[in-house]
Amino acid sequence: MNELIIELSEISPRDFFGQQNEHIELLKKYYPKLKIVARGNKIMVYGDEDMLEEFDRRFTMLMDHFVKYNTLDENVIERVLSSNGREDYSSTSESGQTLVHGVGGKLIKAQTANQRKLVELAMKNDMVFAIGPAGTGKTYVGVALAVKALKEKQVKRIILTRPAVEAGENLGFLPGDLKEKLDPYMQPLYDALRDMIPHEKLEVFIEKGIIQIAPLAFMRGRTLDNAFVILDEGQNTTHAQMKMFLTRMGKSAKFMITGDPGQIDLPRRTVSGLKEALLVLKDTKGIGMVYLDDKDVVRHKLVKSIIAAYKKIEHAEN
Repeated sequence: MNELIIELSEISPRDFFGQQNEHIELLKKYYPKLKIVARGNKIMVYGDEDMLEEFDRRFTMLMDHFVKYNTLDENVIERVLSSNGREDYSSTSESGQTLVHGVGGKLIKAQTANQRKLVELAMKNDMVFAIGPAGTGKTYVGVALAVKALKEKQVKRIILTRPAVEAGENLGFLPGDLKEKLDPYMQPLYDALRDMIPHEKLEVFIEKGIIQIAPLAFMRGRTLDNAFVILDEGQNTTHAQMKMFLTRMGKSAKFMITGDPGQIDLPRRTVSGLKEALLVLKDTKGIGMVYLDDKDVVRHKLVKSIIAAYKKIEHAEN
């Protein structure tokens, strides 16, 4: 039996191995044919030579990630261990930087390869489409980029919008005036902003119109200049709505469109404006497109399993 000994230098074993060695336990699940023992600042691995070489390569990638970002969690370990190579999870130094110093000193940055690709595309293009399933951080990273642009005075305002199509529910039956009816629907956008801007400051920004959160219908007839504009849940736009939105773009504006083509709440036989736009604009210079997937899920680890399970039955139905 072959042996591999790796010594952690300049890395805290406690942080790297996780509480009660939970990260080591995860490694054992991925490499059941290897015997993995962690002691002090060393890790001893026993097994087949080819398998040890593979383990050594992946473990080095994990150490590099930890040195660069000073953090390691289950999602990162799974992404590194299941990636095809370094390019699947690493990034340019710029796209891996902290985007925003959030409330309570929270450092908000792109966490996965595709999220970092989204950041890179947003830096190079004035219009970006971010496509992927729930929990992949499309909206969150988009809002962080918008807040960053506002703080750095690249834009004068942030406009966040969603098409008012309910996921099997009816806004009309909700109590209150239009704002009170729509606020729950816009909640994910408010939640992201509250992570990044202190409550009182956010209230002032909304009051002054520096940050606007409104349903897509309110965009009609407007020219959106000097603004970072995010259309969230773009899969629920019709052809006419998407065309209307895309043509609102004014001078010095940044547009981001997010959506999940697998969660369309439009009436049957209605073409999704997002799906159509992806086809029509795929070769248009100045427009970036990034596709996030299960590897980018940064919610609870169960979300990844749920997406995979639904994908199976949806493929079977098709």
